[in-house]
Amino acid sequence: MTRRTALGAMTGMASAAVPKAASIRVDEVQFSFEDIQYRAPYKFGGVAVDRATLLNVTCRVSNRAGKPAKGFASMPLGNVWAFPSRTLPYDRTLDAMKQLAALLGPLTASYKEYGHPIDINTALEPEYLKAAAQVKVDPAVPKLCMLVTASPFDAAIHDAFGKLHGRSCYQTYGPDLMERDLSAYLGKDFKGEFLNRYLLTQKPRPSVNLYHSVGGSDSLLAADLKSRINDGLPETLPDWIKFNGLHHIKIKLQGDDLNWDIERTVGIDRIAQETRPEIPWRYCVDFNERCPNVAYLLEYLRKVKEKTPRGFERIEYIEQPTQRDLKKDRANVMHEAAKLRPVVIDESLTDLEALLDARAIGYTGVALKACKGQSQAMLIAAAGQKYKMFLCVQDLSCPGASLIHSASIAARVPGVSGIEANSRQYLPAANEPWGGRFPGIFQIKDGLLHTASLTGPGLGAVA
Repeated sequence: MTRRTALGAMTGMASAAVPKAASIRVDEVQFSFEDIQYRAPYKFGGVAVDRATLLNVTCRVSNRAGKPAKGFASMPLGNVWAFPSRTLPYDRTLDAMKQLAALLGPLTASYKEYGHPIDINTALEPEYLKAAAQVKVDPAVPKLCMLVTASPFDAAIHDAFGKLHGRSCYQTYGPDLMERDLSAYLGKDFKGEFLNRYLLTQKPRPSVNLYHSVGGSDSLLAADLKSRINDGLPETLPDWIKFNGLHHIKIKLQGDDLNWDIERTVGIDRIAQETRPEIPWRYCVDFNERCPNVAYLLEYLRKVKEKTPRGFERIEYIEQPTQRDLKKDRANVMHEAAKLRPVVIDESLTDLEALLDARAIGYTGVALKACKGQSQAMLIAAAGQKYKMFLCVQDLSCPGASLIHSASIAARVPGVSGIEANSRQYLPAANEPWGGRFPGIFQIKDGLLHTASLTGPGLGAVA
């Protein structure tokens, strides 16, 4: 596989079967912001988040014959995760993302070449990076932040493309509509292959395991509550387990307090076992890149296994334990840890080169995220499967349309272990308008997202 800094150079084998009318160009882009308060703070990566700003994007496209279609997508900006800073306050990093969005909107609208949405995104990504460099902020806008800001623009184009062809997006990734094979984006190992080989194109998986998130400051038991919200939703872990019929839990850990991390894991396992003893529980442990080194992770795993062998066996995978700059952090290889459990790359995964770097130092899994763009999610899903990596879908506290988008990825990529979907915990008000139309996604009773209904045209969220 060729190493590249972006997902593709568009030099792959052409598909002679694609009619010219299949391609689209972008005619118009509009966007807006929507602010939402969290029901309760969500602590991860050492920071408690209590609000979100959605970037909502609408685009209009047309094919060469002039046939129009409209697409929509939404994504939380997630600046605490996408643009972490020890020197800049929350409002400053959020403002930087808003400034970037104001550049990306006109930039996307100005691109007038016809193509498949993945070709359009591949061509625009270098320009998006240049736009990010224009935002006056120190430190500079990181690439991950650019991807998150650009993701609803990319997704809206995919949504419009699917609607123009009267298909789900996941039925638009074959040689009948894609002009180039995957070697154009992922290198020679993919010559002659198209994305449809790596997706469930006919219909989505009927259900996906839901990972309930336990944030770093979340109360586990009633005795831990400092005050009650009293809004009718659960406020302790046993109540959430019963309310949603849970069987998968994501455990947010600190990475700078080994005893706390161990006891938190042991405590959650004990509560899960006591609440639903008949369930074969599964856990994800997420350090949000805060472990000082891999030795910390190995000691954590050793101690957890010593204190609760049952709980250790229930750990399905480990999410990015050490810092995101893999080139700077070459000493923290994951080979030994990956012998115990899959170690999943998340914050570091910004392009194909990052995936290759992660594999080289022992990462064995990939976190797919709608917030990094539909184009990237599809291409990385193909690469992850080709290289037999563990696959999961992770969240950005996605509510509403963005959760439907994320759930669709989980339901269409074979082998995905489950999906984190925590907006029902922290942003329930933002989900309320969607529950009646998509009850299987927003009304959880058996620990599953029921995804069989996600078959509408485009991304399937907005008609």
